[in-house]
Order: sequence, then C-alpha cells, then structure tokens
Amino acid sequence: MDRTELRRSWDEVAAAYARNRDPSGSDADLIADLLASLPDNPDVLDIGPCDGARTLANLPVGSLGVDISREALEMARERVPESVLLEGDMAALPIANESIDGITAYHAVFHVPREEHPTVYTEFARVLRPGGRLLMTLPGGRFETTRRGWMGGLMFFSAPGREQTLTQLREAGFSDVQTTMADDPLGSSTEFVFATRE
Repeated sequence: MDRTELRRSWDEVAAAYARNRDPSGSDADLIADLLASLPDNPDVLDIGPCDGARTLANLPVGSLGVDISREALEMARERVPESVLLEGDMAALPIANESIDGITAYHAVFHVPREEHPTVYTEFARVLRPGGRLLMTLPGGRFETTRRGWMGGLMFFSAPGREQTLTQLREAGFSDVQTTMADDPLGSSTEFVFATRE
C-alpha cells in the first residue's frame, strides 16, 4: 500500500477508529512515565494521534501531532485545539534536527512497510535531542497484510517481528531499551517499548 492509498484508508476509517477505542487505559498511563523522564516543559511529538484522545490529549499543551490523515487531523484539531498539528509522513518528518524531547508512537509504525521501519526509527532519532525518549508500541509478530473490513475499511499492517524491531531501534541510535505490557485502545494486551536517544 503506497502513501496515497494509506492516507485514503486512514481518512476512511479515522472516525470509526476514534469511536471504537477507549480514551483511557494502562497504555495512556505510560505517557505519565514518559513525561516524568523528560525535562520541565518538554517538547513532545505524537506520531499518528488520530483524534488525539488517547495520546495527544495527555501530553503537555502545545505538543506536536503528525498524522498522514487529514481527517484524523481535523478530529484532533477539535479535541485538542491547543496542540500543533502537521500533516506528514513519519519516514520524513517535517521537524528540525534535535528539536524534540520525547516521542509517542502508539499503533503507528506498523502501518508502513516493514522495510521502511529502520528509516522511521532513524527519523525519530534525528528529531530527538540527545537523551530524548521514545515510547512506542512494540509489535510482537512478523506480518505483512492488508485487512479488509477493519473499522469498516481497508488497512495495511506490517512488522518484522519483536526482536528485529528492538535491533532496528538500537541500530538507529537508541539505548536503554525497556519493554512493558499495557492495554491497547481496543482492549487487548500489547507490549510497549521505552528507548533513549544516545
């Protein structure tokens, strides 16, 4: 699925995804752990916020949200009007080098082809300041599939597997990699990873 198709898919399912996911839960609680590890008044970037309820709304006022879907950004603009929202691709972030203290990326990276994941993690490292922290979903399996009927639409999923993801993060310049389990927005238990930009 190319970026144009992915954008169309997210525009189509964004409202249903926002309706179906719980805005609270233990994965939202992980954001407090992330913020506790950052400087005062941190600059935080949320990758793929959708409507912003699960992640962006729990970040400091003025945090950035980058999403490929215009429909998602419109919903986030209504729910979290104090945020700064940008349309963009996580593999080529429209953000300056070393300008961010923390990144959240919940259920986002595995929507781009797995061969591009190293580029995405290199981009995360590029925009983070040294010592900056990443909190993201850690996909457990190795898969590449397009699911028809997902949230009433078509959606692409791709991941190289848990260990390969952890290796890719380290190769992109992350250390102090730690994992934890939490409930995801749709009520399943999911593994998340914290990592520090060297």
